[in-house]
Amino acid sequence: MKYYLAIDIGASSGRHIVGWEENGALRTEEVYRFPNGVREEAGHLVWDIAALFSHVKAGIRAAFAKYPHIESLAIDTWAVDYVLMQGEKELLPCHAYRDGRTKEAVAAVHARVPFEKLYERTGIQFQPFNTVYQLTDDLMRGRLNGVTDFLMIPEYLSYKLTGIKAHEYTNATTTGLVNAQTGAYDRGLTEAVGLPAHLFGVLSAPGSRVGALLPEIAAEAGGNTQVVLCASHDTASAVEGIPMSGGAYLSSGTWSLLGAKVPAAICSDMARSCNFSNEGGVGYTRFQKNIMGMWVINRLKAELAPEKSFDEAMELGRASTFDGTVDVTDARFLAPESMKAAFDGCFEEGAGPRAAGDYFRCAHRSLALGYKRALEELAACTGKAHDTLYIVGGGAKNAWLNELTEQACGVKVVALPIEATAIGNLKIQIRRGKTNE
Repeated sequence: MKYYLAIDIGASSGRHIVGWEENGALRTEEVYRFPNGVREEAGHLVWDIAALFSHVKAGIRAAFAKYPHIESLAIDTWAVDYVLMQGEKELLPCHAYRDGRTKEAVAAVHARVPFEKLYERTGIQFQPFNTVYQLTDDLMRGRLNGVTDFLMIPEYLSYKLTGIKAHEYTNATTTGLVNAQTGAYDRGLTEAVGLPAHLFGVLSAPGSRVGALLPEIAAEAGGNTQVVLCASHDTASAVEGIPMSGGAYLSSGTWSLLGAKVPAAICSDMARSCNFSNEGGVGYTRFQKNIMGMWVINRLKAELAPEKSFDEAMELGRASTFDGTVDVTDARFLAPESMKAAFDGCFEEGAGPRAAGDYFRCAHRSLALGYKRALEELAACTGKAHDTLYIVGGGAKNAWLNELTEQACGVKVVALPIEATAIGNLKIQIRRGKTNE
């Protein structure tokens, strides 16, 4: 039996999952789980990257304690964020995408390359936290002086395990700096924006080998193995893990990402106006759109019903008759101090939700309507309507939201409450293992 380790890290938690094939099926076991989240430091939202790496090592140690021989491991995380390096030394802090530091950088980038041209070259939707804007903010503040590399979070963690720096394709596409036609960093674009050329290396495909664990890491972990690249953007691994032959997908977590697999990037004016993104997949393009997701619901619950279980809080919403909705793509929901206040600001005085259940009903119905609009836009941009929506991630367990989505969208909802990201991560490793036999 050959065992593989998927390290899947999200914005709120991470998990280490061992997988193996048995009787033609993929079996998995979670061996380690840990919390994650942003913290405030000097007025900015940042990641505790040292704590993340400590948990990565602890989880590998837990995996080896139960499975002494592991063929390989691979790491996936959220997109767009990175660690700056000065040789072997990190330049901290590691900013979090919700920090909101890029307002001036967005204007500076668009002054050099209008967004229409950016989209034409990269096919990446506008989000103020896209890596191109974050790096430009670093440039404007002098933080790139002496910097030798930037590593996306999964590749940084792989580097800490192996001493080898890599750039993985699917995650790199989220930067807004990869050419949608060539699949490589767009040198003309990085030059036009003013970013140092040496930061942008050759991209490696999912399944590429990084290297073995460093001796000191192996000693600490209690074993050695190969570190490889999965589709290190967690949504890319999640899509790879969905058992679908057609239809649209919805990766429902902190963010909701709704889209479909397409053979090539769609960089049309319509796609740009609908704010769809063309991101790397394993042999295909993920044509998808970001919607605010379970972040909105979870923040409301924490603020309005912290003493109740999730199911109890949602029952309040089911009992509500409030019919108002909001645009869940509105930037006001990205990182508000109060999610309740963000919702209140969408309504005229006296017309908004009042009781906790009203807010929960509003959030759920608004998400379902957001999915409906996204499916309609997806059909318009691709020329193909989808009658099935596959939902994976934590949101797949929200039966009420699934019901509302099916009603609003008029499609068959197939909810798959599985660890799709870890499964996709493992599938890529297993395929690589078979290829190298």
